[in-house]
Amino acid sequence: MLTPHPQRVALHNEVHARPYEQMTAPAMLTHLALLTTTGAAAREHLQALLSAHGLPAPAAGANHLSIDLDGLHLRWEAHTEFQTYTFWHLLDEPATTFEAGPLRAPPADWLASMPGEWIVGLRMLVTHSDAGDGEALARKLLDENSLVGAGLGDGQAHVYTDFRLHPDGHTRQLLCVGQMNPRRLGRTVQRLLEVETYRMMALLGLPVAREVAATLADAERDLAQVAAEIRSAARDEEPALLRQLTQLAGRVESLYARTHARFSASSAYFELVQWRLDELREVRHAGLQTLAEFLDRRLAPAMQTCVWAARRQQALSERISRTSNLLRTRVEIEQQRSSQALLDAMNRRQKAQLLLQSAVEGLSVAAVTYYGAGLVGYLAKGAKAAGFGVSPEILAALSIPLIALAVWWGIHRLHARVGLDLD
Repeated sequence: MLTPHPQRVALHNEVHARPYEQMTAPAMLTHLALLTTTGAAAREHLQALLSAHGLPAPAAGANHLSIDLDGLHLRWEAHTEFQTYTFWHLLDEPATTFEAGPLRAPPADWLASMPGEWIVGLRMLVTHSDAGDGEALARKLLDENSLVGAGLGDGQAHVYTDFRLHPDGHTRQLLCVGQMNPRRLGRTVQRLLEVETYRMMALLGLPVAREVAATLADAERDLAQVAAEIRSAARDEEPALLRQLTQLAGRVESLYARTHARFSASSAYFELVQWRLDELREVRHAGLQTLAEFLDRRLAPAMQTCVWAARRQQALSERISRTSNLLRTRVEIEQQRSSQALLDAMNRRQKAQLLLQSAVEGLSVAAVTYYGAGLVGYLAKGAKAAGFGVSPEILAALSIPLIALAVWWGIHRLHARVGLDLD
């Protein structure tokens, strides 16, 4: 028996996560995406809708759900920072308008109380039509001035949209299909929905990039001013300049920490948009831009703005770091010079103290010799009084060099033991 990895089953089943739906035409779809700060609130809200239809709640940890609500089909997906809800129902007959027939939808009060911030709203009409009739219908239902469209795959489907918000707050897409099997139609619809969703999520970085541009302009001006002042700054002004650079570095790093995740997410969403467009394999219609061409002209510059803002932040952070290191090095050099001068002064004072100590020690030798010779003289006088034939003066005179030599030798030995060098 092998010991399985605790995540083996989950990792294996990841390739089957969020499977494509099987769809048929004609149908009407409503796709919503909401930014959520917590998935628990969205899950509880979804559970309330399911309970109203007598359906069980999604399994714990599930990140998608596909279920029928009395003829209205619901597909729910939980992503890292947003939730998507796709509702669709079949039409009794081919439609020629986005308001065809009664629109089946979940309760209005449930929709109004959905947790999160509404970011994506898309109405899609799926109908049977060829390319010519589909384009004519698209020019009737959509804004002709911004109409884009293309064939998909091998020409069994054609998509049209104007990328505009209509009075109901939704964008609109018209998908005309021929004899496309339900699973392939489901894949096509899912890719079109993801293009719209990821397009909007990618654009969330654009307002942040514009905000960053204004803040970085002020920071760059402050850095240029500090750098100019460094060139002519006196020694006592350098600590204040270093504090300014530290505060500026704190501002830029705080901004970087606050925006880096958003810029990284925008870049990732933009890549997903490009992948989904490639999977659609668009075929150009005469006189119309494809979705990829339209989005490349409008979306790519916005994403480049985000990339430029992130690079500008990084470059400014590096410039501040280099300037701080330069000023810090200059301050350290000045401190080293001051420390060197202080050490030189201490060495001179220590040498003077040693010289004074040597002079005192010389006087000490003379004083000790004087008192020692006096003691010898007293001893000689006592010996003479005791009857010994000793001259006190001569004995004291002879003891002076001996005592002086012994004292000097004793001091020299003491210096040798403590490691002092008077030279």
